[in-house]
Amino acid sequence: MRRRVGVIGVAVIALLALPLRAQATPYGLQRGLDDVVSAAAVGAQAEVHDGAAVWRGRSGVAELGSPRPVPLTGQFRIGSITKTFLATVTLQLVAEKRLRLDDPVARWLPGLPTNGATVRQLMNHTSGLYDVLYTLPRPPQPEFYANRYRTWTNDELIQRALANPPTSKPGLEYKYSNTNYLVLAKIVEKITGHTYAFEIEHRLIRPLHLHDTSVPGTNPRIPGPHAHGYVPSPDGQLLDFTTLNPSLFGAAGEMISSTKDLDRFLTALLGGHLLPPTLLHQMKTPGTKNGHYGLGLAWKTTTCGTTIYGNDGDALTHQAWSYATEDLHRRATLFVTPTFTTNPDPAVDAFFNKAFCP
Repeated sequence: MRRRVGVIGVAVIALLALPLRAQATPYGLQRGLDDVVSAAAVGAQAEVHDGAAVWRGRSGVAELGSPRPVPLTGQFRIGSITKTFLATVTLQLVAEKRLRLDDPVARWLPGLPTNGATVRQLMNHTSGLYDVLYTLPRPPQPEFYANRYRTWTNDELIQRALANPPTSKPGLEYKYSNTNYLVLAKIVEKITGHTYAFEIEHRLIRPLHLHDTSVPGTNPRIPGPHAHGYVPSPDGQLLDFTTLNPSLFGAAGEMISSTKDLDRFLTALLGGHLLPPTLLHQMKTPGTKNGHYGLGLAWKTTTCGTTIYGNDGDALTHQAWSYATEDLHRRATLFVTPTFTTNPDPAVDAFFNKAFCP
């Protein structure tokens, strides 16, 4: 789901290909990654591209109480970056003329009380649908820990959300809601006859050879090398919550990937290999005036005035960011295991400024 919030100092770097330009030296990037860990994380992993040069780094540890470093090419839960995958599949259906962005949701899901919202408004978070996140137990509520391995169905999550009144009329304001992508997944399934996970697998994961990427469904484990993830326990300590049933996040944030795979996916998407130019342009069009979120794609401006496109995600135990310049010359993906002691955003923003600013 959407990333919102999130100590130890073992630091290792790996430099591959050519050295990065002097203004974004491996030393500067490593120091920035160390700062992220010092501020708000147990461990962190990053991959930065500058033209042909690639830098992969890590900081902190993979598990509390162990000196084991974060795997340099490890896998992690990507949270709301899942939405970018699902949005891409949806836009491919639009390109195939099987769906229109301005179709009312009711055309595909009659009887579902979506207040007149359209497919486009689901994708850009202007539907006004209540966010299911606020109906779910969260730490330190006892029900949250008891539900660790509980299976949540997509319909169940949608019904929990739609039992609440809309927050606004469709199209009036940007209001981030995980419910939008749960409903979007249901539309994809109605059109294709397959689950959204199947469509993501066959349209994106396999063709792009994303070997570290998966849609786990109810599987609680992360395959391959990975850092442990934690949530606050009722007594304020960090509780290892690496294994959990990811159906809690569903189509809004259940996927697993790696820095390498996220970079490959974002490069293919922004490079025009997955969507026709008109739909990629729609993806970059904000839902509200002066907004920073389009159709499953977000953007922000660095301190040097560079606009970068991508998304970020929060899956409780893991947080991830993946962004690139429009020309793809510079790209950066970052993953952290948060401590929940402070907000990591300032240190994360500083790291991305080091990665993208000359």
